Amino acid sequence: MTADNPEYGPDRQAEVYRRGMLEGESPEFPVSYEDLEERAREELDEEAFAYVAGGAGSESTVEANDRAFDEWQIVPRILRDVSERDLGIELFGQEVPAPVLLAPIGVQSILHDEAELAVARAASDLDVPMICSSVSSYTLEEVADELGDGPDWFQLYWSADRDVAASFLERAEEAGYDAIVVTLDTPKMGWRERDIELAYLPFLAGEGIRNYFEDEAFRDRLETDDPWADPEASLESFIDCFGDASLTWDDLEFLREHTDLSIVLKGVLHPEDARKAVEHGMDGVVVSNHGGRQVDGAIPALEALPEVVDEIGDDATVLFDSGIRRGSDVFRAVALGADAVLLGRPYAYGLGIGGEDGVRAVLENLLADLDLTVGLAGRASVDEVDRSTIRRGD
Repeated sequence: MTADNPEYGPDRQAEVYRRGMLEGESPEFPVSYEDLEERAREELDEEAFAYVAGGAGSESTVEANDRAFDEWQIVPRILRDVSERDLGIELFGQEVPAPVLLAPIGVQSILHDEAELAVARAASDLDVPMICSSVSSYTLEEVADELGDGPDWFQLYWSADRDVAASFLERAEEAGYDAIVVTLDTPKMGWRERDIELAYLPFLAGEGIRNYFEDEAFRDRLETDDPWADPEASLESFIDCFGDASLTWDDLEFLREHTDLSIVLKGVLHPEDARKAVEHGMDGVVVSNHGGRQVDGAIPALEALPEVVDEIGDDATVLFDSGIRRGSDVFRAVALGADAVLLGRPYAYGLGIGGEDGVRAVLENLLADLDLTVGLAGRASVDEVDRSTIRRGD
């Protein structure tokens, strides 16, 4: 991805100004994250907004994730040729045009009827890899069809029913996904006060469960061949097998036995856990506290990133999520050693506000912001973004 692409950087910025000044046309969707969130608050159902925006407990971890970026400041350099910029990277042998992927977000049908299909189309148009969630509102195969041939990944919630887990891995590989992201910080869902006050859990309304209801291994758990014939019993079976709190490091062998795809463990915050992931043959980790949704008062993910990179950065791929809002956030995470970042809430709000077009606008703005930030910092490529480009604010 270079500055020659009009969807990014100064070309996109100039186009916005040109349309505004010459045609009186302002952007259809909010540009700032704060305005995007406020627009989503106004347009989404109360329950849907709370489910996306909320975090665990007092939501101190959500706030800490945001504040952590302010601890690091970019140090721009001048008189360097940045007339052309390259944001491209390589992940598991595949070229990716920018160090940005779409984080796995479940039950997207509570935000928009086209849910993951709309997100997949926008991501595919811009060559941004999408990570499809186990609890997607459309099946992983339907999402894969929309994604096409680009590098795209599947996120596994490791079911307590090993047959279901193995089936999901097999289906993901057959559908053409390129890597498996195993979320391990959610053996149980965190104490989310907003959702509890609204008594709202979308799964119990039949949202985000199609991958299960249409899975042969899951159906074998039921007394009927059609999960929809007795949805209450089927949902109870889903809740019973959704997560597995008994998992240990030794269980990772199961993943290797059931897929040849690259495997990334999501939810790593401690460098010792990162080292164990490498020792157990994993290909990468995602430094993440689940966007602050699991443990109230947890360490900000960005604070954990440098220690994880120092521990395994030469041995495995290190990705980052939890708190990415703008291009400068992507820059700082990459400077601290992340190979790429996962974008979450911003694109979810874009989906809720405007479907495919809303997601595309959010991505175009983020990538344009990142492209400009890289150039204005005096770097011509993402490869030049390292710890020398930032310093602690104090």
